[in-house]
Amino acid sequence: MVYLLLSRVVMKEIERYYRVLGLEVGASLDEINQAYRDLAFIWHPDRLPKDNERLLAKAVAKLQEINHAREQLKTHQLVSHPSKTVSVKRESHSPYPYSHYPQSQAQRPYYRDWSGADLKGANLKEKDLSGRKLIQADLSYADLSDSFLHKINLEGANLFRANLFRANLLRANLRCANLQQVNLVGADLSGADLSGADLSGAKVGSGNRIMVKLTGTILRGAILPDGSVHH
Repeated sequence: MVYLLLSRVVMKEIERYYRVLGLEVGASLDEINQAYRDLAFIWHPDRLPKDNERLLAKAVAKLQEINHAREQLKTHQLVSHPSKTVSVKRESHSPYPYSHYPQSQAQRPYYRDWSGADLKGANLKEKDLSGRKLIQADLSYADLSDSFLHKINLEGANLFRANLFRANLLRANLRCANLQQVNLVGADLSGADLSGADLSGAKVGSGNRIMVKLTGTILRGAILPDGSVHH
């Protein structure tokens, strides 16, 4: 009897987490992640008036709520449908677009340290790689458009000619990264650290119009698109 009562309480909480993300009960992991990204974009503090402390506080609380809901639903799906969840994770989060990726990575689709990984030309469009560690990884020519790269660590990484169109790089670590000829149009680099990064020839807008969000971005010692060094 006690077990049944506890189960009902747990299920009510799970149902509430789905509602927080605006989803129907039983939505897939892909749908959960997409709903999270959409809501995180909508409630991003940088999109709100800086002088409205009440609204900013509400946004922070909302981000914490949707992040907690996503984590709880991911855990619930892993426990309830382990084989199905692993399959979905492999498909939606694997950085390797080809069938011959290393077996160790296939068994650990959520392994967070990909430092030094060879991801040259990889299709990572719309992927959620937030918080990942890709120090000195090779992402040259990779497609990272519309990807969620919040707090990613790309220190010393090679992103030569990568496509970062509309990528969310909020508070990302891009120190000493090779960003030569990358497409940064529409990207959000708010709070990101680009100290010593090389942005030579990077596409950042149209004509004299900068189309990259640089609120609080650290550019100390970075080589700018025109070849000058930021001091």
